[in-house]
Amino acid sequence: MRLRSRLGAVDRRVFTAVAGARLPGLERLLPGLSRAADHSLLWAGVAGGCALSGHVSLRRAATRGMLAIGVASPTVNLVCKRVFSRSRPSLEGFPLARLIRVPTSTSFPSGHAASAAAFATAVAMEAPLLVTVPVAMLAAAVCFSRVYTGVHYPGDVFAGAGIGMAAGVLTWRLWPVRHGEYIKETAPGTVINPAEDD
Repeated sequence: MRLRSRLGAVDRRVFTAVAGARLPGLERLLPGLSRAADHSLLWAGVAGGCALSGHVSLRRAATRGMLAIGVASPTVNLVCKRVFSRSRPSLEGFPLARLIRVPTSTSFPSGHAASAAAFATAVAMEAPLLVTVPVAMLAAAVCFSRVYTGVHYPGDVFAGAGIGMAAGVLTWRLWPVRHGEYIKETAPGTVINPAEDD
């Protein structure tokens, strides 16, 4: 019980530090990014772009990413949030420029962080670094935005991200990863490997 109390105190202190931070250029950007990730619409858009790329690896990454969200999101929103009834952070004195609509659900764990981490983890299993790195950075930005906009404590975000990563890894058990190079489709039923294409 004492450990839980200490962790809660650290969590609140970190939240206060992030809430009080002034990050020029991000005051408007991060709230917009946070809203874009509502209902996983941001990740659906990224998945759509990957699916339309013409690359088999990216199509598989998109499918795996959405599958991971399909595991992580209900786990967090339908199970964990009902078990852990943590209240949202107080927004007293919070910068108005960063305020977004506060969800009515409980705070722990973060559903946005779970979906972001699930998608990024799953995509990393199939996509090349050229895609994996930007997706991971976008997921990290979404996670940070949930604290920066005042709707979650850092602990909520870390817990949600952990669940999301676990969901991403779980997809490997549900659908084995296809090992190989970055594969591009050239015609229905045929593919070429750029590593072999002179």
